[in-house]
Formats: sequence, C-alpha cells, structure tokens
Amino acid sequence: MQVRVVADQPWDVKADVLAVPLLGQPDLSGALAELDRRSGGEIRALAEFGELKGKRFKAILTAAGELGAGRLLLVLGGDPVALDREAVIRIAASAERRLGGRAVKRLAVWLAPLAEQLEDGIDAVAELVTRGVVQGSYDPATIYREGYTDAPPALDELILVAPGEDASRLGRLAERGRIMGEGANLARTLANRSANDVTPEVLAEEAWSLAEKHDLWVDVIGPDKAAELGMGLFLSVGKGSDNPPRMIVMRSGRAGERDSLGRHLAIVGKGVCFDSGGISIKPSDRMDEMKMDKTGACTVIAAAATVARLAPGTPLLAVAPAVENMPGSHSTRPGDIVKALNGKRVDITNTDAEGRLILADALTYAEQLGATHLVDVATLTGAVARALGDLMSGAFGTPDDFVGEVFAAGRRAGERFWQLPLVDEYAEDMRDSWYGDVVNFSRNNDGGLVKSALFIREFVTKPWVHLDIAGTAYFRKATPFAPRGATGASHATLVELALAGVKA
Repeated sequence: MQVRVVADQPWDVKADVLAVPLLGQPDLSGALAELDRRSGGEIRALAEFGELKGKRFKAILTAAGELGAGRLLLVLGGDPVALDREAVIRIAASAERRLGGRAVKRLAVWLAPLAEQLEDGIDAVAELVTRGVVQGSYDPATIYREGYTDAPPALDELILVAPGEDASRLGRLAERGRIMGEGANLARTLANRSANDVTPEVLAEEAWSLAEKHDLWVDVIGPDKAAELGMGLFLSVGKGSDNPPRMIVMRSGRAGERDSLGRHLAIVGKGVCFDSGGISIKPSDRMDEMKMDKTGACTVIAAAATVARLAPGTPLLAVAPAVENMPGSHSTRPGDIVKALNGKRVDITNTDAEGRLILADALTYAEQLGATHLVDVATLTGAVARALGDLMSGAFGTPDDFVGEVFAAGRRAGERFWQLPLVDEYAEDMRDSWYGDVVNFSRNNDGGLVKSALFIREFVTKPWVHLDIAGTAYFRKATPFAPRGATGASHATLVELALAGVKA
C-alpha cells in the first residue's frame, strides 16, 4: 500500500472513499459545511435522521454527491475531550474495517477533525491514522481460508488529506505508522496461526527468516544446548511434547552495546505454542484458544523486526522461549524439583503455571547476554483479564523510573497499562516449599496475579517490567476496529521503548 499526503481540500480529493471523522455532535460550519453542501446535504440529513448517534467507532457509508470521492464514510469518534492516541488509531481502523467486502482501492482520510482535538496535533495524527488503517486491514480469516471475500480491502493507496500542511514531513511520519502497523499485523498472524502449524521449531524458523531479512543476529538454542547451559525450567515445560523446545535469541546492534539512554534493552516473550496445562491439565472449555499462549514470543519477534526497519542497528535483544506444554510419559509432574539457570531450585506445584518458568530462564539468559534493562511480555494469568478486562494490560516492575519509561512508551504507542503492586509480604507464600527455594504456584493463591510477578522477580537483578497481556492479547468477538483473534497488544509499546534510545 502506498501512502500519499495531499494538501488539497477534502472535497477535491479523488478517491473511492473519503473518510471523515466526526467528534461529538457535528458542527455543520466551515469545511464540514462545505463537505455537506457538496455531498448534497447527506451529512445534515443523516444527523436529522438520527443516524449520527451511537457508539464510538460506528461508521456510516453514504453517497458523496459532487465530492471528488465516490463514497463518503462518516466515522463517529465520540466525545472530543476524550480523544487520545488510541482512539485515533481505532477511528482509522474502524473506517477500513467498515469497507470489508467492498471494491475499494483508494481510501482518503481527512485529518483535520482529529488534529484539531488531539493534543499532539497533525504530526501524531498522520502517523496514527496510517497505522490504524494498516491494522484495520487485518483479518485472520485470510490465513487459512482461500477465496475469503469479506475481509477489509487491500488498498493500493491511502491518501491523507491535510490542507495547508507540509506533505513531505507528514509523509515521513505516515511511513513510520505504516511500518508500525505492519509489525503489529505480523505479530497477530504468528499468534493466530494454529498449533499444528506453528510448533516451537516453526516459530524459530520464522524468527530466523525475519532476522536474515532485516540483518539481525540470531541464535536458536535446542534442547541439548539448553541442557548444557543449565536451562532446567525452560526444558521442564516442554518435556511432555514430541515437538522439542527452542530458545530463540535475536539481536540488533553489537553484543552488549548500549543505546543513548545507557541501556542494553532486552524484550522477552512467553512462547507456549500450545498450553494444555500439562499434568495439571486445563478444562476443555476454550482450550482451543491456547494456541494464543505464544503471543508474547510472537510480539517480541515482530517488535525486533519493526525496530530494525525503523532504526537499523538500534541496540536491542529479543529472547523468545518457545515450548509446548503437553501431558505425556516424560512430562514434568507436580512436586518435581527443577534447577533454574540462575541456580535456584523450583518446586513445581502446578504444571499449568508454566509461562513463568520459561520466562525465568529466558530473563536470566538475557542478563547473561548483557541486558541492563528487561521487559517481559506474556499471556500469563487469567486473573489479569478478570481484573482489567480486554482493553487494559497489567504491569509490574521495579524501579519506578524504568516503569515510567515503559509507561511513557505505552502512551506514545496509544496502549493502556495499569501498574499493579509487588507486595513483598506475598513473596513468603512463593517460598512455601518442602524442598525448593521457591514454588511456581502458591498453595494459597489469593493475590495470585501479584504472586506470578513476584515469582518472575526472583530471576531478575536489573531494572525490569512485566507486562501481563492475557486479557488484551486477543479478542473473543469482533469490534468495529478489530476482528476476533490476536490484537498485537504491546508491540508498539516495545518498539517505542527501544526507539527512545536512538540518538536524534
């Protein structure tokens, strides 16, 4: 898809569809009044009919009259006071998704209504609208279904309409948004692919291909090497599967190289390609969704590729432990004592608390490779979804200044996180083992969401943030701005965090 910025008035732009965001009750004056006049009064007629009422992100397709575009698409953006970066992305995605199944090759979006309200102005809107349209074009039904015709259109051209603005500057920002959107869609496709399609070995092959394409250093550690290194927790999870585990490592920049903020940043993602729960087997209801338990790994792999596209050579380490958690004659059993890479003995009290085990060894290994700051991303607990739903991710971390850096990256990315406390007193429950230094699942699981983070904290010694995306990683039902399936949650935040260390 080509992205083009034009300084023309919206009514003069030639396109198949012109998308017009409407914030609050439409004020039919100025440029909007002219659009209404040239459309033959369509906007006023729809308002009087009551069609411009409804939930945020509703999109109405109507006749364009004498406009340069063939159709007019009005997208409800809600209260203008509540407009933020996330909403801009979703308005644009909703516009693209509303066109599903239509023969559209050129979509124009008028930026002024959003730029006049968003605090960050036209520059941010150009990037975020482009990213939103790219992400809105995604439909997982196209992965396996041949001849699927209801997907959002594959655009030849996205036209950003910005009268009186510097088209060259906005074009560069729009290109950044396009790459960010494509990276999120890559993460979504990897996460959405089924477990019989993406095993740990296949995920490693995908990472290797991306590393070669974007000039990244890559290493894939198999079971023998992992055993030699002492990755006992990582290996313990995959023992029950015929598909052996892979520890995937990707790096941009030189080994140990620090960015302009003095960081050798590592992003670590949970990659359970299928999670049956192991011996502590899950209920059958919705077990089919457990192919999504690799989303963290898919996210950090895609983020590393996106950073390489936007700022080649940026110091960044990505570690993705990939396993299948299956019951079998060789599976780890509840009560087994396993030695972690950092030397701690872990009492496996629940084999379905497996994500924290593979993250523990991956985080330790990242530190051994020189990481000074670490962020892990995981579909870790159902508790975070029950607490925060599917629109807000949970976060833990220490120290506060690094947590603040991650949250600032999230704000730039248009993603929401809520910081939860690391309650030190609860750590005693995680040490209630007959034989080990720590249990992976507390027998008293009150505050289990906090305890999951406290377990991971046992394996980091550097500034660290844990992002639990179990609620936000995928939608169970379609929304105006996204289909069912993987959302790409936290991809943009990780990219923004890494790019914060690039010298201006």
